[in-house]
Amino acid sequence: MIFILFEQFINEWSQMSTQDLVAKLWNLCNLLRDDGVTYHEYLNELTFLVFLKMVDETGRHENIPEGYRWSDLENYNAASRLEEYKKLLIHLGSHGSLITQAIYANANTVIRKPATLTKLVSEIDKLDWYSAKTEGLGDMYEGLLEINAGEKKSGAGQYFTPRVLINAMVELMKPNLKDVIVDPTAGTGGFLISAHHYINENNDVSTLNEKAYDKYQHKTFFGMELVPDTRRLAMMNLMLHDLAVDDEHSGILFGDTLSNEGKALPPASLILANPPFGTKQGGGVPTRDDLLYYTSNKQLAFLHLMYLKMLKPGGRAAIVLPDNVLFEGSTGQTIRKDLMEKCDLHTILRLPTGIFYAAGVKTNVLFFSKPEKVTQDKGNTKHVWVYDLRSNMPQFGKRTTFNESHFEEFYEAVGGDLTQVDEKARKAFVKKHKDDPDGCRLRCFSRKEIAEKDDSLDLSWIRDNSVEDADNLPEPDVLINEALEEMAGAMNELQAILVELGAVEKGEEVVL
Repeated sequence: MIFILFEQFINEWSQMSTQDLVAKLWNLCNLLRDDGVTYHEYLNELTFLVFLKMVDETGRHENIPEGYRWSDLENYNAASRLEEYKKLLIHLGSHGSLITQAIYANANTVIRKPATLTKLVSEIDKLDWYSAKTEGLGDMYEGLLEINAGEKKSGAGQYFTPRVLINAMVELMKPNLKDVIVDPTAGTGGFLISAHHYINENNDVSTLNEKAYDKYQHKTFFGMELVPDTRRLAMMNLMLHDLAVDDEHSGILFGDTLSNEGKALPPASLILANPPFGTKQGGGVPTRDDLLYYTSNKQLAFLHLMYLKMLKPGGRAAIVLPDNVLFEGSTGQTIRKDLMEKCDLHTILRLPTGIFYAAGVKTNVLFFSKPEKVTQDKGNTKHVWVYDLRSNMPQFGKRTTFNESHFEEFYEAVGGDLTQVDEKARKAFVKKHKDDPDGCRLRCFSRKEIAEKDDSLDLSWIRDNSVEDADNLPEPDVLINEALEEMAGAMNELQAILVELGAVEKGEEVVL
């Protein structure tokens, strides 16, 4: 009993000290307020400084050339430190290890006053880095990323998937040591790091032989990110989790997955992804030359690319997608139909509103697998099971947080494992909840039923009383974003009709 209480105390102390460090680092942002620095700019600046400090703390001096290290920055006199720091950022963009060059690529400082930099360096040096190293530097950095994503002014929410959702998807897809795990829209690397944690918790990676460990470190986790600043944060995140930071395999490549640059990613046995919300800028279509169908709807384009080209035979995928992907007509219908022909789309999870930092976005997780036989590319989806975690759920946000407990019933419904379809568990769940006042949250739709709905996967059957409750209406910004999302879907459908009529060329932007 004493041991259990001691272990609980250590865990709580560890969590508190990590949170304390994160809070102190984030509060240093106040030093830059007078310079008009945004939250996102501050996180980038903090990344430059913390990387130098981490190399110093961990003794990985081979990553940074002499004369450009944390100790050198400290030793400059206060008057010249800012100018020397600017030179340091430029130099490290083309010197040192490739991970160093990736993090400092096109780096520049937003600090305007020498005194501000001196204060930042001094305060960072005072923090308890020993405890941070003991508890995991990665947890500290992910805490900063989450705070940044939660700040509306930072605009970073679109690159950050809530940790609770990532972990649930990973646990259900059960990554293993044989997998090649790919996130084609990597953001800050959350899916890859969660998969790394899961594998480590379920395997003793330290006992792998040299060949197996090399495969795990350098041939297991891959991603691609188009936004340079976001990729910088992702690289830092991976490095602090001791993952894929060698000079040959960076883990997260820089490029546009919807172009031919995406071909650099290896075929995946497991895809975990949350494509960014919105339409492709300028109304353009993907430039990648090996797709069957082309659309300016980015999420549809990513879905098509992932099941058609990225997922290898026998592979499985879990992808977060907005509602418009489920119901959009024309090319959208064609892509959904093709997906259900080539893959087994066995499960859809309708997510609650308010769990993403982009307000009002209605999302789902699509779980599907690809048959082992390459020639088996017709009629693979027989049934689609839909679990409604949206209807009659609270309005989640800062006041009501979305947590692990909200997934418990879904885990029960699908048997806690989506690498297969547990028909027994699903039927038992339906039977157990057949007399629920609002109806069972799990329902099975045959392929024929879906075809009769024009291949729409926007399948709902539970009356959502929360939508009709005037006292429980979402915030105005949520309602506006919902309307914009619906308008974007309608615009894509109208554009597709104009293409079919020959009024505009495919990919040409329609200006209203």
